[in-house]
Amino acid sequence: MTEIFEVDNIRCGGCANTITKALEEAGFQEVSVDTTCEPRTVTATIADEAQLALFKSILIKLGYPLSHSNRGLVENTILKAKSFVSCATGKIN
Repeated sequence: MTEIFEVDNIRCGGCANTITKALEEAGFQEVSVDTTCEPRTVTATIADEAQLALFKSILIKLGYPLSHSNRGLVENTILKAKSFVSCATGKIN
């Protein structure tokens, strides 16, 4: 089933490129990232709970957590730093 998720720290096409590439390499289909309006969203086909957990873990690893998830100040700062690196990588590729 195709689902849409609100995701934090997405700012530009570099972020979108990094997210799309990582999710497609992990086997997700119909991946798209909307950077045109707030809140930023990521759309992907999610088959089951295991795939949903993988989806979330990939986004966290890249620094893009789902919106409305409970995070402390330190964790939020670390995720923002990760997202800056992921964004820069997406701009280069």
